[in-house]
Amino acid sequence: MRRSIYLDYNATAPVRPEVIEAVASALGQTGNPSSIHEYGRAARRLVEDARAEIAALVGSKPARVVFTSGGTEANNLSLKGSGRSRILVSSIEHPSVLQVHASAEIIPVDNQGRINLSVLETLLDEEGENTLVSIMMANNETGVLQPVEEIVKLAHTKGALVHCDAVQAAGKIPFNCEELGVDFTTISSHKLGGPQGVGAMILGKGLEIVAQQLGGGQERRRRGGTENVPGIVGFGVAARLSHEGLSDMSEKSRARDVMEQKLLAAAPNARVFGLEVPRVPNTTTISMPGVPSDTQLMVLDLEGYAVSSGSACSSGKVQASHVLKAMGADDKAAGEAIRISTGWNSSPEDLDLFADAWIGLFQRKGERPE
Repeated sequence: MRRSIYLDYNATAPVRPEVIEAVASALGQTGNPSSIHEYGRAARRLVEDARAEIAALVGSKPARVVFTSGGTEANNLSLKGSGRSRILVSSIEHPSVLQVHASAEIIPVDNQGRINLSVLETLLDEEGENTLVSIMMANNETGVLQPVEEIVKLAHTKGALVHCDAVQAAGKIPFNCEELGVDFTTISSHKLGGPQGVGAMILGKGLEIVAQQLGGGQERRRRGGTENVPGIVGFGVAARLSHEGLSDMSEKSRARDVMEQKLLAAAPNARVFGLEVPRVPNTTTISMPGVPSDTQLMVLDLEGYAVSSGSACSSGKVQASHVLKAMGADDKAAGEAIRISTGWNSSPEDLDLFADAWIGLFQRKGERPE
């Protein structure tokens, strides 16, 4: 019987058993969190308990956590509701940031995927007090970490606000929104092993947001609509377990590094994107010279490995990853890249077995250096 190994946690993590149990229990309860009777108060307690767990994960206060339908809505709410009309975004952001403002100005990155701070400073010299800077904490494709603390200090010096998409960082590295001084932070449940369809935006101290979804006073009038109580409950459990599991991330990092060394030893002309800078511990994006990413995905899937491509399918056409191209990769290199990402239920053996499969494919089909 073929063994199936899931290595696509950055797309969505398997739901944790504790989360399934908590969601099932919440589904068995009746009550709208906005109702004042006993049933409503019970539902409200579930929501507020989860809010506290999420605040603890990101180093904030529960009152600053705004529940949304996911990371995409949280990003949209931050960028549209910040009160700033000039938006600066990095060239490697998620589409839920890049596509919000057609007039957003782009900040370039270097060949390791790190933001160009000197360009950011120059851009902030113009209308800094009317500007929102949106920078992801960890890239979803490469795992590369941005110097968020430096970015926040620079932006605040110029009067700008900072939004940080921390969807791929939460639960993988420890961080504290309050200490970093980030004005708007977004995270998502299903990246943590929680249910899909729920996320959160976390406000900085003393800040407010202009609601974009109207029709109710929920979430302190920041986001209208009855709260998804079971989803929020599951999100809270996933946040607590992720917080408790941060100490295990050093093992993920070691296993990732061992795998990368094994792959590069077998294919010296392969490229691990972002190898020379800090990354989250669970992510590798690597090219296989001479083998298109869709071929890799198909062969590896047949062998029992679930990974993702460095390319995105749009309107029936395979397009080179905008992230890898922003890092200087040409279409060929970007089109030969795949992403491997681990999580709460992964083991070092998973990566060792995957490396053997990847190397076997490269030896059969790959492009050897002359």
